[in-house]
Amino acid sequence: MMSADGEVTRLRGYWDKQSGGYDREMGFWERRLFGQHRGWVTARATGDVLEVAVGTGLNLPSYPDDVRLTGVDFSPGMLAIARHRAGELGRTVDLREGDAHALDFPDASFDTVVCTFGLCAIPDERRAVAEMTRVLRPGGRLLLLDHVASSAPPVRALQWLIERISIPVGGEHFRRRPLNQVRALGLDVVERQRFRLGLVERLAARKPLVAGADDAPRG
Repeated sequence: MMSADGEVTRLRGYWDKQSGGYDREMGFWERRLFGQHRGWVTARATGDVLEVAVGTGLNLPSYPDDVRLTGVDFSPGMLAIARHRAGELGRTVDLREGDAHALDFPDASFDTVVCTFGLCAIPDERRAVAEMTRVLRPGGRLLLLDHVASSAPPVRALQWLIERISIPVGGEHFRRRPLNQVRALGLDVVERQRFRLGLVERLAARKPLVAGADDAPRG
């Protein structure tokens, strides 16, 4: 059995190899199945923003001009493309390698945390959502977009079959539901929609304010 560190190394290598064709592949799936929801997510980002699993930086062009962006990903290949994209856009972004299971930031560091089409491929999505919540300031906003377990039983059965290949090969899950972790952590879900037989879900949630806290979001 492969160690946890060995599995992370294997998956990093897999996504490094995928990085060159990632934009083309995601463009295909967003046009044909997932839909165009990235702008919905980025339009709701304010203040100091962290994007977890930033990938090749597909969201960078649509963030508001006044946000301060940080992006983390565990794939150097993906990050190299994201840095090139940021340079072409003339956008200042702090892009760094990072582990979604253990974000290298203090508690309450960000006003907004974003993750789009990333939780499906993070080994432990519960730990990742918990870390995203930890680094949010009280009153801060968590914005998620992903493909999830379909609301239609026949489609869920097909997703199960796809996972027999996708999980061993690239660690990609199709039947997760991040909403469950968000609610379990006590965040307030303020917006939520599902699309395409429930295959795609986008949500915005707020971290509850702490009485007497002086580190409220800086918008």
